Amino acid sequence: MIVVACGQKGPPLPPLVLTPAPPVVIADRHGSTIEIGFTVPIANADGSRPANIVRIDIYAINDVATSITDLEMMKRGTRVASVPVKSPRNPNDTVEAGESADVLEPPEGKGLDQGAASSVAEQITASMLKPNDGERRSPHGAPPQAVPLLGPSEAASIRTYIGVGIDRRGRPGRFSKRVTVPLALAPPRPSQPSITYTETKITVQWSPPSTAEADTDADLLPSKPFGSWRADMAYNVYDSETGARLTSAPIKALEYQDSRIEWGATRCYAVRAVEVIGGSALESDAGEPGCETLVDTFPPAAPKGLTAVSTGGAIHLIWEANAETDLAGYYVLRAQLPDTHLVRVTKDPIQEATFLDNVQPGVRFAYAVVAVDKEGNSSAPSKRVEEMAR
Repeated sequence: MIVVACGQKGPPLPPLVLTPAPPVVIADRHGSTIEIGFTVPIANADGSRPANIVRIDIYAINDVATSITDLEMMKRGTRVASVPVKSPRNPNDTVEAGESADVLEPPEGKGLDQGAASSVAEQITASMLKPNDGERRSPHGAPPQAVPLLGPSEAASIRTYIGVGIDRRGRPGRFSKRVTVPLALAPPRPSQPSITYTETKITVQWSPPSTAEADTDADLLPSKPFGSWRADMAYNVYDSETGARLTSAPIKALEYQDSRIEWGATRCYAVRAVEVIGGSALESDAGEPGCETLVDTFPPAAPKGLTAVSTGGAIHLIWEANAETDLAGYYVLRAQLPDTHLVRVTKDPIQEATFLDNVQPGVRFAYAVVAVDKEGNSSAPSKRVEEMAR
């Protein structure tokens, strides 16, 4: 006898909801501009890939951010930016963490790639300095909605940012860590830098900000005595062409040395003053940039160790090779004694640190060697030596 067991059907399981992992958010203050950088997540909160995401939203709020939840911050704060992100055609078509994603169709649509880094900027305005902004931007372009202030009416001291990925149904994913920037008056700008260089390094120098610069933006933000800045002023140096920061940390010195020597290249630098407030670096606007085109005007070192060896019908010269990487070669100079005026024997630079001069036996000659680089810069002559062929 065959017995067939029948299973009892339970209630249908709810559809799987894939929540985007949190983006990584950073924020830096430069003068009256706040730059918010973020990295798009590539996975969901459970580790599956690709992320079920269509955009990244960035929100900001003043002062009260530590006393409210992430969702409250999203509702009450200002939506600073909404950046589209490429999303999967089927959000449920994923692979687990550690598995290859080659079997999946790549995310599609307009916007940033998953895993890409980008940034947005927010300008500090007088209306922003209210403790809780007073309004936030509608997600669909409707007029701003009034939001009651949550704190006193005096100017805010910090601004807090948070980022979140939004899925296809408009639901928020995991929120990023919060980052804050001070809203105090930025330090004044330093002077335009001056630039000098040698064969091995570029030296960038500048002067501290003037008293006149200390009044910049004073009508927007609370003022600060100029002398209190001067006591603890530090500086960051930037490549003003690429925007890359060259100093790993703010420096107290009024000088920076750059080893990026490349003849023919133009190097441009801008300097920002830095003040640290509550652990956050507050930078000034960039001072006027200074630029310099690097031209090789530096001659090689004079060759050393010149020695003359007499042979039959010739004089053999040898010397120590120069170490310059841009060396083009050597010129050999000769004078027939008693005349001491040296003239060039080799028309073009020779590559080796040796030369055989076929001369009349029994006649005494003086020699020196000059090094020349690829730009045509010539060294001083080596020491003179005298010899006659046998």
